[in-house]
Amino acid sequence: MKKTRTAKRIYLDYAATTPVRESVLGVMKSYWHDEFGNPGGLYKEGVMAKESLEAARSDTARILSARREEIIFTGSGTEANNLAILGVAKSFLENGRAYKDMHFITGAIEHSSVMEVFHELKRRGARVTYIGVTKDGIYLLRELEAALTPKTILVSLMHANNEIGTVQPLSEARKILSNFRKKNPAASVFFHTDASNVPLYLPVNVDALGVHLMTLDGQKIYGPKGVGMLYIKRGVKLAPILYGGAQERGLRPGTENIPGICGFAKALAIASSLREKESERLSLLRDYFIKRVLGMVPGAVLNGDFKNRLPNNINFSFPGHDNEWIVLQLDAANIAVATRSACLTEKEGGSYVIEALGRGGEYSKSSVRITLGEETTKKELNYVVQTLARIMGA
Repeated sequence: MKKTRTAKRIYLDYAATTPVRESVLGVMKSYWHDEFGNPGGLYKEGVMAKESLEAARSDTARILSARREEIIFTGSGTEANNLAILGVAKSFLENGRAYKDMHFITGAIEHSSVMEVFHELKRRGARVTYIGVTKDGIYLLRELEAALTPKTILVSLMHANNEIGTVQPLSEARKILSNFRKKNPAASVFFHTDASNVPLYLPVNVDALGVHLMTLDGQKIYGPKGVGMLYIKRGVKLAPILYGGAQERGLRPGTENIPGICGFAKALAIASSLREKESERLSLLRDYFIKRVLGMVPGAVLNGDFKNRLPNNINFSFPGHDNEWIVLQLDAANIAVATRSACLTEKEGGSYVIEALGRGGEYSKSSVRITLGEETTKKELNYVVQTLARIMGA
């Protein structure tokens, strides 16, 4: 096989983080120096910063079909997930409910910023149920229905998985929760989703999703790092988990990151406008790449549903090969891919997401995540396929 060489870096880890768009940087630029006021100030500079903050909040709410006051800006998607989950738990605690009388439901393939929070709640005495997935990574909603009890106070299921890209049936989960509430009118069960991976490819209309709480992350949508968002439906009571100020309805103290927040709002608006066209383009590239790898790389196994996945997500296992070795070999060939979530790179062992599919260590420890983005081309993917085939000995 003739080897194709390239000097250009091929970045294929858009699920970890994305570059900031030039137009987003343009919006942010003035807030670093010219309009640097603290939105808590009563003078002109402070008032101008406050106006920019509230404009970004309104723009974000409009895209989500939410109310302005239902949007809280945070320092990351991880922080938003923590605030959603711990904030619900603490609000029940403050109203006399002990941890031992709280029940939570989440999924076996959630992001670590959700999983670790529930592990902590278990350590505090709460009961947590983890629902399983099909062999293709779709949540088994019959397990959700069976797990609900009058003590259940929160269900947290991601919109789409960050490792294998499977899109979860949130509308069906919403129906199950709605039916449960009708049969148990005294029960208080809220619905949270981590939707950080989807705004570029799927609508994030909170009414259509039927959620009470939703997390987004700026760095996943060609926006800045260090800024996230939590949607909190009117009437849902959260208790703060940080202290020190009254910003963001008292739920996120500290001076607001005006450059980041304005950049987030701009990035979300662009994502909404480009969503349909870019999803179609990337879906074609995704399917083309999957078929070429399966045809050219011996032993390659696709993880996740072939079609019911994000347009940019591809995840393969290569049994018999260590995934870190694969990543380093590709890196030497100017190709950047990931083994799993960037938040887990310092942890030992294979991917718990792949293991939840019912596949053993040889699959979880050989899995590679490849996520496409706006710069990805068919020519680049052809080079990646050739490189994979070469390092796998094809």
